[in-house]
Amino acid sequence: MTDGSGQAGEAVTDADALLEVDSLKTHYPIRKGLLRRRVGEIRAVDGVSFELGQGETLGIVGESGSGKSTVARTIMGLEDASDGTVRFDGKEMSELSQSEMQEFRRNVQLIVQDPNEAFSPRMKVGEAVAEPLRLHGMEDEQRRRALVEDLLERVGLSANDADRYPHEFSGGEKQRIAIARALVVNPDLIIADEPTSALDSRVQSDVLALLDDIRHEFDISVLFISHDIDVVRLFCDRLAVMYLGEIVEKGRVEEVLDFPAHPYTRVLLGSVPSLDPSDRTLARPLTETMPDPGNPPEGCRFHTRCPEVIPPDTLDLEREHWQAVADLRFTLQADELPENAHTEGGDWIRNHFGLGDSLPDEEAERAVSEAITAVEDDDIERASRRMTETFSTVCERETPVDADHDGRPVSCHRYDSDVEAEPWPWPAE
Repeated sequence: MTDGSGQAGEAVTDADALLEVDSLKTHYPIRKGLLRRRVGEIRAVDGVSFELGQGETLGIVGESGSGKSTVARTIMGLEDASDGTVRFDGKEMSELSQSEMQEFRRNVQLIVQDPNEAFSPRMKVGEAVAEPLRLHGMEDEQRRRALVEDLLERVGLSANDADRYPHEFSGGEKQRIAIARALVVNPDLIIADEPTSALDSRVQSDVLALLDDIRHEFDISVLFISHDIDVVRLFCDRLAVMYLGEIVEKGRVEEVLDFPAHPYTRVLLGSVPSLDPSDRTLARPLTETMPDPGNPPEGCRFHTRCPEVIPPDTLDLEREHWQAVADLRFTLQADELPENAHTEGGDWIRNHFGLGDSLPDEEAERAVSEAITAVEDDDIERASRRMTETFSTVCERETPVDADHDGRPVSCHRYDSDVEAEPWPWPAE
């Protein structure tokens, strides 16, 4: 749905950016005990940076719990940033005066996931859409009414719908009303937080087409939060992939989705069902459980689930053997081993993880055998400890930095020139 103007999808410079987010952090304290002492923090957003140009649509995609919505709420000022900066139209939000903050709230509008949460059931639609105008000082009721009726017609409804209540509309119609309310103050930026996830596919397509038409007609920028790869592919110019509070990959949509560089992006794509029987199966995560954001893994936060985690350079293992070893190690660490594993025995465990009768590397085989014995003794902690001792990886020891990959940043050790590990072939062999 991009306009092909040449700007769409191109990297945005600071000079061109309408919105600049730099090293943004949003942490929440964890408190325990009668005195509610602070014992830790949930790092919902932990150092996120990106830019958004005028008239551009940037998608932020990731699993539930990755921090996408917290980014949106922090930009809006609905959550307090723990660190970092947000600049809108060249002005830093933390330095805005009261009048400048009011202007910011007019220029930046939010569309939420569930339109039922956006409207009071006791307020007519016309009043709800006109409310931002009233809050921003438009006293002329007739003028407010005229603007509301015009916008309702622009979003595919009737001017007479202004006198109806929200419960009289379908979910798709209510989301159209939410779009009208966002547009009524003529914003420069719309933050759309999962705006179509509560709708069926046909209505979803209609709402996305409406959003696309409106953003081109009014030259509005859109920050589009979603977990749906297909929706992002259709609607966005550029894409940022987010995992556990961090952005792991950014670039033009077609680059990121057709030639994904980060293993997490490949895992996300592998989770999207395809009707094409010729499609090759993409990577699956080693474990299904996302780590606790209050205690994220050291190093690369994705390493405990990464099917491409880098092996120790002291071991001589083929790719398939290392994958099997890593699968066992992090399954033990996440305590996701099948309940019957300790009673099924070592042969069953080897077969389940694809370890074969033995591994060619003696040190690796010794560690795996001792870990399997510990599992048979129903001592998962000992088994996990034994695997960790032998199969330590750079991915857990060091935090990756953004590396340049074909002109786009990727936060993965496999693209770091200081780490002896080549990016795995894509598509996967």
